[in-house]
Amino acid sequence: MNQVKTIAGRLDAKGLKVAIVATRFNDFIVDRLVGGALDYLERHGLDPADITLVRIPGAFELPLVCQKLADARKYDGILALGAVIRGGTPHFDYVCAEASKGIAQAMLGSGTPIGFGLLTCDSIEQAIERAGSKGGNKGVEAAAAMLETIRVLEQL
Repeated sequence: MNQVKTIAGRLDAKGLKVAIVATRFNDFIVDRLVGGALDYLERHGLDPADITLVRIPGAFELPLVCQKLADARKYDGILALGAVIRGGTPHFDYVCAEASKGIAQAMLGSGTPIGFGLLTCDSIEQAIERAGSKGGNKGVEAAAAMLETIRVLEQL
């Protein structure tokens, strides 16, 4: 019987260059996402000197900055980290939808893997859970997804 050829990404960050785009809005949550992502990448062999951290105002600006970084062709992958917490107006829905769509468009248009670490939560408690407590750390998960995607694309 023939063997199925399997392509899978190895979780080895050695030799890569990564940009992390992190929002300042809700920074008490986002800083925990950044910390988790940095710890994960360094534990998987990424030299801290090969990481560029870009701070931006909020989630709505994530797509533009991710696109500019991808267009520069200096980075093997980009992490988009932020937190949008629902308030009393529809603003939450617009920001989340446009940020998500724009990040996806930046990734598809550039061919650069972008780890999606934008929390979209109904409450501060949900955001805290996803930034390092009960729900794990979504910054770590976004970094892992980005890293694995980089390594898969190298094999295609």
